[in-house]
Amino acid sequence: MERIQRFFLFCSGIHPSVLKRCPTDHNKYVGIGATIFFTGVLAFIAAGYAIYTVFQSWWPALGFGLVWGLMIFNLDRYIVSSMKRRGNGFKDFFVALPRIAFAVLIALVISKPLELKIFDREIQAELVSMRQEVRKDQEDKVKARYTGDYEKIQSEIAALKSEMAVNQAQRDELALAAQQEADGTGGSRQRNLGPIYQVKKADADRAEQEFQELVSRNQPLIQAKESQLQVLQTAQQTDVTGLEDTPFNGFAARLEALSRLSQRSQAIWIASLFIMLLFIAIETAPIFVKLISSRSPYDLVLHEHEHQFEMHHKRQTSLLKNTIQRDLEFDQQTGSYRTQAAIRAEKQLIDQALQEEVEKIKQSPLSWREMLKKGLMMNS
Repeated sequence: MERIQRFFLFCSGIHPSVLKRCPTDHNKYVGIGATIFFTGVLAFIAAGYAIYTVFQSWWPALGFGLVWGLMIFNLDRYIVSSMKRRGNGFKDFFVALPRIAFAVLIALVISKPLELKIFDREIQAELVSMRQEVRKDQEDKVKARYTGDYEKIQSEIAALKSEMAVNQAQRDELALAAQQEADGTGGSRQRNLGPIYQVKKADADRAEQEFQELVSRNQPLIQAKESQLQVLQTAQQTDVTGLEDTPFNGFAARLEALSRLSQRSQAIWIASLFIMLLFIAIETAPIFVKLISSRSPYDLVLHEHEHQFEMHHKRQTSLLKNTIQRDLEFDQQTGSYRTQAAIRAEKQLIDQALQEEVEKIKQSPLSWREMLKKGLMMNS
């Protein structure tokens, strides 16, 4: 039990040496560490399930889930351990806002794969419907490629049959007129086979001959076009049958199915919302525990330790700064003094040389020619 508590204290990111001085905060940080640990476990499960739906293999799922769980665990541990209570509620909350936002983002990422697993049965049923819709859409696209040629051939067949029907109707009308003229039910209303009947009979025979010629001409065309229709139907059926029936069970498809279920069912939408809020609450709980609780002995001792270190750092920095400033001032002043002393010494040497030259001139006067010559030499 003690080992488990030490492990949870490690998960909370506390400093053991500081906590030893504050035994009353022991249970508090054990609870915070346990929350961080189990959040990492949930992240491992969520990532493992998400990868399993993609690769359908346990080894990639376990490997990636372990890496993801450790990363989330480390981030949560850092977020909680980096928070410092300073006694100013508004300032502490403002400082914690980026950490809260990050924790909410982590909770959303963790919760979504687990939602997919919780609603797995409903999602499977919706995936069947989505798969049928995709299949129907593919079939419609295949049929659309043949629709133009199919309708064109059908219209040509209909035109040929319409032409034959019109010609047949004319033939039947002429044959009926000749028959009525023969039996006296029409035409002249006299039963005979006279000249009028002969004329109508000749017209009916001519129409029969034209109709038979039209049939002998159009019927092969109709049969050929019907054969073309059969070929098109066979090709269309072959393409439809050859459509690839890929599994529709990926991670994105599951997300889409859950989204459609949430739109249609208010109960699923509410359940999904509360699952997400639950994970947000779990993920942000350690942060809010630190924010809403008063400054504990651990916070005070930690602040004291950090303040001492800060003051020691400022003292050492000030001492080093003062030492450097004194060295700079010493170098500056001594350098300036040395420069001035060198200038004064040089001036004395020059004055002494000039004085000696003047004395020589006074002691040995030269003629004006020698003075002029010497002057010219000095100018040159």
